[in-house]
Amino acid sequence: MTDNKRLAFSIIQFLHDQLQSGTLSSDAQESLEVAVQCLETAFEVSTDDQSLAVPMTLPEIFTSATAKVNAEDPSQSQVNNNSTPNSPTEEQKAEAERLKSDGNDQMKVDNFAAAVEFYSKAIAINPQNAVYYCNRAAAYSKLGNYAGAVQDCERAISIDPNYSKAYGRMGLALASLNKHTEAVSYYKKALELDPDNDTYKTNLKIAEEKMDTSSPTAGLGGVDLAGLLSNPGFMNMASSLMNNPQVQQLMSGMMSGAYGGLGGGGAGGGGGAAPPPGAAPAAPSAAPAAPSAAAPGDLSRLIQAYVPEHRDCILKLVVSMNNR
Repeated sequence: MTDNKRLAFSIIQFLHDQLQSGTLSSDAQESLEVAVQCLETAFEVSTDDQSLAVPMTLPEIFTSATAKVNAEDPSQSQVNNNSTPNSPTEEQKAEAERLKSDGNDQMKVDNFAAAVEFYSKAIAINPQNAVYYCNRAAAYSKLGNYAGAVQDCERAISIDPNYSKAYGRMGLALASLNKHTEAVSYYKKALELDPDNDTYKTNLKIAEEKMDTSSPTAGLGGVDLAGLLSNPGFMNMASSLMNNPQVQQLMSGMMSGAYGGLGGGGAGGGGGAAPPPGAAPAAPSAAPAAPSAAAPGDLSRLIQAYVPEHRDCILKLVVSMNNR
């Protein structure tokens, strides 16, 4: 099944490239978009899942396969018998360089889809040139196809492990996919190869900062908020809690700042803690009184006083609502 998923991934990637080429009619684009959605649903794949990526794109695989057929049957090709897909002639190398230059010109005028086409043609002629993959990765990133950019950077690095620009562009693509931890490692490698590059230094610093702030446990005392929100059991419990009138009143007070907000130590206006929402002001014994240590800003103690059996769950829910 994994091989089927990889094939589906490559086909979807190819269809995405066609959609971004700018050469299709509106009807053709709509048909391809439907095809992509159907493939993603049928095979349960996404272009963001880089574990399914293969070193070569579908057109490159096809070019390589047809070249082998031509090599076995010379009557199907006019290609020089001394040349192979991995050993282009000098004329072919010159043509690939011309195509790369055309792609660079398209990048300068922000025609990124056309640039992808030129770089792809250069790759088809000389698939062992890391620069062509790296340049196409830059064009893919400009088009928002970060998964394609990652795949091309991986190919460039496999061809030339000391190509600093490929590591730098890989970092950019990964950062755009919010994979900041991975981006940091690639920026560091880029700096090892090109230690004076200020752009790599800046991007590394940004990625490190985002890596810290995007931590799934940031601001929640070590609790994995993302994991909680994706846990059906927790969400069912949360739904039940939110239908509890007492909990609704308490949550409303927290969100409106009636209890000093989250985590802060808001100063009390009069001296004593405010009564819980819904409590009868004329009957102090009608609701449990907050402990003297429960300052208005002490959310944990406040919940413990009024809804102790649901304290941890409510805390997590409030934090998640404030983080949205």
